[in-house]
Amino acid sequence: MDTQKAKMAEHFINAIPHCKALDMKLTNIGDGKAEMVLPYNDNIVGDPETGVLHGGAVFALMDTCCGAAAMCHPSSPSSTATIDLRIDYMRAATPGQSIRTKAECYHITRSVAFVRATAVDDDDALPVATATGTFTVQRS
Repeated sequence: MDTQKAKMAEHFINAIPHCKALDMKLTNIGDGKAEMVLPYNDNIVGDPETGVLHGGAVFALMDTCCGAAAMCHPSSPSSTATIDLRIDYMRAATPGQSIRTKAECYHITRSVAFVRATAVDDDDALPVATATGTFTVQRS
């Protein structure tokens, strides 16, 4: 694992204002893989009647986690930006539970990183959402 890339990705995430506002935490990173958590918070509920988290908060978590996975891939030289991200929402997140996301950069070219991710709550077997995306690879 390239600890310098992992530290760079972690520093990047900690500097993003919406990550701070949503209280996202990076829980694992290295070799093209990243894991993050979004704690449940009443301030990011999308439906007050059910208590389900807003899909935009889940999207932000998955996008950030995918970007971190791309940044720490062994073939990635530095920072990245989202080109395209498709998220399939499989079900509503369970009210009161944190959302955890795992992302993997599974292929990288000279200019594009390909990433996939899964978001779950306490039920690891039944995803809340899945994502596939492409991210820039910025070479000097």
